[in-house]
Amino acid sequence: MNAQASSSGGVRDDRKTAAFIAENLSPFPVSRVAHDFAFAREILRTPGVNQGRGVASQDFGNPDHISFFFLDGEPHRKRRSSVASYFTPKAVLTRYRPLMDRTMDELVAELQAKGSGVLDEMSLRLASNITAEVVGLTNSDGRRLAQVLRDLMNKNPALGKPRLYQFLHGIFAGWYYKRRTKRLMDELYFEHILPAAEARRKEPRDDVVSHMAKENYSRQAMFIECMTYAGAGVSTTREFIVMCCWQLFDHPDVMERFLKGDESDQFAIIDEILRLDPVANYVYRQSSIDIPESVSGSPVKPGEEFAVNIRDVNTDPSIVGENPFKLDPERAQRMKNTGAWMSFGDGPHRCPGSQIALHETRVFLDRLLRVPGIRLARKPDLILSVQSQGYELRGAIVTCDRR
Repeated sequence: MNAQASSSGGVRDDRKTAAFIAENLSPFPVSRVAHDFAFAREILRTPGVNQGRGVASQDFGNPDHISFFFLDGEPHRKRRSSVASYFTPKAVLTRYRPLMDRTMDELVAELQAKGSGVLDEMSLRLASNITAEVVGLTNSDGRRLAQVLRDLMNKNPALGKPRLYQFLHGIFAGWYYKRRTKRLMDELYFEHILPAAEARRKEPRDDVVSHMAKENYSRQAMFIECMTYAGAGVSTTREFIVMCCWQLFDHPDVMERFLKGDESDQFAIIDEILRLDPVANYVYRQSSIDIPESVSGSPVKPGEEFAVNIRDVNTDPSIVGENPFKLDPERAQRMKNTGAWMSFGDGPHRCPGSQIALHETRVFLDRLLRVPGIRLARKPDLILSVQSQGYELRGAIVTCDRR
């Protein structure tokens, strides 16, 4: 199923992925699932409720080289503060916006020359270019880097399939994917990370690779840091851009409003689309403290695990108002919510690059949808992503007038 019915029993439903996720994805075995906004916010904001599924306890070697994404508490706050300059509004406007414009110039020119394009490949190019700039992987072939990151993040196609399928796939094809992954990992390090690190040792910049080179990160730590940024900055943004295109092509009135609106109007539409179809469905946490008077009505105990259902939280009527499944660009203003609901998480681990992702998406949409003759010739296929606990969108094709 590609989309929900436009209405059911008089209730409008503009979500594209809700039924697919409900049918194919369940949370990891945990004690409790947070479905409402108030309880989710409590779980995500309370000190002592940390990242779940053992993420923070993994051994990455030197503790000083652990990515801030995996830290909690004061160590997380200090490390996150040290990279804050990468994500400021000034950085978006002065460092990343010119690159967004140049990339879109290339993508639009290629699209018009050919007359068609694959949306997820186009969004991958933009997301990879911007993430490479943030990280500092700018001393190698950017197009090849995007392909390597794509192939590494695709990983093993058996993930998420029935256990018998995984077992048989492991016997007959496991060796191939292990060898393939090893080759891609070596290529990422030797062809992209290492040249950037050597360049930054001679001429440091304000980026992640410069920090890693200065602190003498190990090969493993550098690889993990780069892949963490890739997962956060490339894979989710790639999917979300395609989702926005899909929704706007299906809602010409909203597309017209987007193209006629100013930046604030455009961001409101983007936030509303992300509210309905967040790329990641679950965020996991584990409590190390007692919360005897939780807003949920039941006390929280140390060791208890939680899955925050972002999709349910984003459609909680107590926060979003009536018709929670309707695409309504005026919702945030009416409900006096100026953020992106909980689509980027909340609390100390809220996505640090959310503003970059929103600007990338706005620039992509504003340029693509103004191309003469642009239309959606093929809708995307929905694919389950176990890694992101959400969806992927593949194979959507746009066509336009050729030049």
